Amino acid sequence: MWLRDRRVGPGRFRFLRPDGQPVPENAPSAPAASRLEDALGDLEITAETILSRWGGERLDLDAALFALLNRPEPSSTVRPELPDLVGGHCVGSYARLDPMTPPRVLTVAGSDSGGGAGIQADLKTMLALGVHGMSVIAAVTAQNSVGVQGYWELPVEAVRAQLSSVLGDIGVDAVKTGMLASTALVETVADALAGISVPVVVDPVGMSKHGDPLLAPDAVEAIRERLLPLATVATPNLYEVAQLTGVRVTDESGLREAAEAVHALGPRWVLIKGGHLVGEPVDLLYDGRSATELRAPRLDNRHTHGTGCTLASAIASYLALGFEVPAAVEAAKDYVTGAIAQGFALGSGIGPVDHGWRWRDART
Repeated sequence: MWLRDRRVGPGRFRFLRPDGQPVPENAPSAPAASRLEDALGDLEITAETILSRWGGERLDLDAALFALLNRPEPSSTVRPELPDLVGGHCVGSYARLDPMTPPRVLTVAGSDSGGGAGIQADLKTMLALGVHGMSVIAAVTAQNSVGVQGYWELPVEAVRAQLSSVLGDIGVDAVKTGMLASTALVETVADALAGISVPVVVDPVGMSKHGDPLLAPDAVEAIRERLLPLATVATPNLYEVAQLTGVRVTDESGLREAAEAVHALGPRWVLIKGGHLVGEPVDLLYDGRSATELRAPRLDNRHTHGTGCTLASAIASYLALGFEVPAAVEAAKDYVTGAIAQGFALGSGIGPVDHGWRWRDART
C-alpha cells in the first residue's frame, strides 16, 4: 500500500513505502524524478495510471511523475488519478487548485457524545481522507457504547444560522447529511441544499446501532419528498429502506428491489447497505439502469459503531476529491472495511471503528 503523507508541509509531498518508510525525503519535483524512480523500484506505473480528467493548476508531484515516465511537462489539464496511483489507499488528495486548501466537505448531522458516530465520526473520516471537514449540528445525543440515552434537536434558527455561516462564506465541495431528527430540520436543510450544486450524500438515519430511534415518525415523509430528490447518493441500510419504502429485504435477492424503490424517490444513485444480512456482506450500488455488487469479507469484530456515518462521509469526501460516484463508493467501502477491521473496545458495549487505521498501519 502506498500512502501520501502530507505532514511534510503545505504543498510538499512524500511517499510511504509499504513498510512505512518515507521516500523520498524531499518534496518531489522534476529534478527529483530519479530519486523517485529509485524509491518506486519495480512498481509498474503507466501513463494510464496517472492521467485524469481532473483540471486545475499542476503541483510539483505531477512534474516528478511525468518526468519518471519520460513524458513532457504536464499541462494544466491533467492530474494524477488517485485511485489507480495508490490502489484506492490514500491520505489526502492531489486534485486541488491550491495545495494548501483541501476540499471542503460539510456534514449536517447529530452529535454523538461517545465519539463513535455522528458528527464526530464524520469529521474524523474527513480528516483521515484529507479534506477539510465542517459541521452543522442538527441534534445532540447523550450516547455511549451501550446505547442512546436521549437526544435533543437544535432550534431551526440555530441550524439555519450554521448553514448560512458555512455556505455563505467558506463554501463547500460536497455535503453529507445524517441524523436530522424532525420534519422541521429536514425541511430547513433541504431548503439550504436546494440552492447549491455540489454532490450531496444523504444517509437517512432513522435508528442508532443499538436500535434507538433517531428520527420522528412524521419526518420520514419529509426525507422522501424533500431530501432524497436532492441526493447525489443515498445510503440507506435495510431498516431505513423499509422505513422509506416498505420494502423488506431478507436476503441478497431483495437488494435490487430495494434499490429500485429508493431510486424512485429521486436520488441519482442509491447504495443499499446489506451488512446486516446473513453471510458475506454485500452492498448494491444502483443508478436506475445498472447495479453493481460491492462485497467485503465478514470480519470477526463486534466493534462497528459508526459504520454508516463513516461510509457516507467517506463517499462525500471522495466526491469532493474529484472521484466519480462508482469510484468514490468503492474507495469509501475499502476505507470503512479497514476501519471495521481495526475497530476497538470502548466502554462496556459496542466500540467504534478506527478512523485512523491507515495512519496507524503506516507507522507499523
